[in-house]
Amino acid sequence: MKVTVERAELLKSLSHVHRVVERRNTIPILANVLIRTGTHGLSLKATDLDLEVVETVPAEVQQDGATTVPAHVLYDIVRKLPDGSQVQLEVGGERGSLAVRAGRARFTLQTLPEADFPDLAAGEFTNSFKVKGAEFRRLVDKTQFAISTEETRYYLNGIYLHVADAAGRQTLRAVATDGHRLAQAELDAPEGAAGLAGVIVPRKTVAEVQKLLEDKDAEVTVSLSATKIRVAVGAIVLTSKLIDGTFPDYGRVIPAGNDKTLIVDKADFAAAVDRVSTVSSERGRAVKLSLGEGKLVLSVTNPDSGSATEELEVDYAAEPLDIGFNSKYLLDITSQLEGDTAELKLADPGSPTLVRDSTKTDALYVLMPMRV
Repeated sequence: MKVTVERAELLKSLSHVHRVVERRNTIPILANVLIRTGTHGLSLKATDLDLEVVETVPAEVQQDGATTVPAHVLYDIVRKLPDGSQVQLEVGGERGSLAVRAGRARFTLQTLPEADFPDLAAGEFTNSFKVKGAEFRRLVDKTQFAISTEETRYYLNGIYLHVADAAGRQTLRAVATDGHRLAQAELDAPEGAAGLAGVIVPRKTVAEVQKLLEDKDAEVTVSLSATKIRVAVGAIVLTSKLIDGTFPDYGRVIPAGNDKTLIVDKADFAAAVDRVSTVSSERGRAVKLSLGEGKLVLSVTNPDSGSATEELEVDYAAEPLDIGFNSKYLLDITSQLEGDTAELKLADPGSPTLVRDSTKTDALYVLMPMRV
């Protein structure tokens, strides 16, 4: 194999694919990236057996071939090469090492046979649809923070993607929950998504999709089967296994009868929560919300470090209520709101609270209270 590629193109591609490779690997071939020449240039592929990313970059191919080299080492080499340089990759010698040349710099990397590199066979996809990058990125961004990190409830370790019926219209809906909070976002169901059975997209895959969707004008092709998801953006194709589990009936925890409405300036509320939580304990992070007509008092009491209170003017006309929340969860949710005001629908100190933008209806959040 002998190929010449522009450093900027190679670096951009390696930055996408090398992230999939785990730093600690018990299987040596999984620490490598597969480099293969093709009709469209140079193809780079990395996998951890659950997730696979393939990207093709323009290149001048002098001799066809394929090999695998340590992904993180190659990425670091290319990252440190001078801007604008042309990088030549050549496999030669009896042991088949890869020579990397750029200007006067030369590196020789050990290789492993291309035949040993695993292939995450995609199989047949039952659903496929196209969606704008900005719209799909929004679905992911609005919900990913609520993904559970608790491995025992593995079925919560991802985003539940499915087609739902919302007031008579079909929507593509994303839901994530960790048992303490829930995030839901949706968009009009694109053509080809109809009949999509619910799938759970793993946390690591979600994070990679977010990074691939930096270009908001790009068109994304999403293909799904019962066990895999494939996301294609331009020259990048990401294929991942899905979580094999049953997502809980999340609709049961979204409150419908909360009759107390609090409307508060989002920025003022977030800043006040952040300030008073400074004295909260690392473990509890509890902040108490005391609601009265037209006012909200936020307070934190920590026996070890002290106490804090702050009062805000709000739109609230229901009966007085004291309720506690995890301050970090409150800040996570308010950071997702796009309007100037946040709307909280409350019931009592022991029931879940519904949070949404006052102006937008395509995303909602549910927060379980804490005892304070």
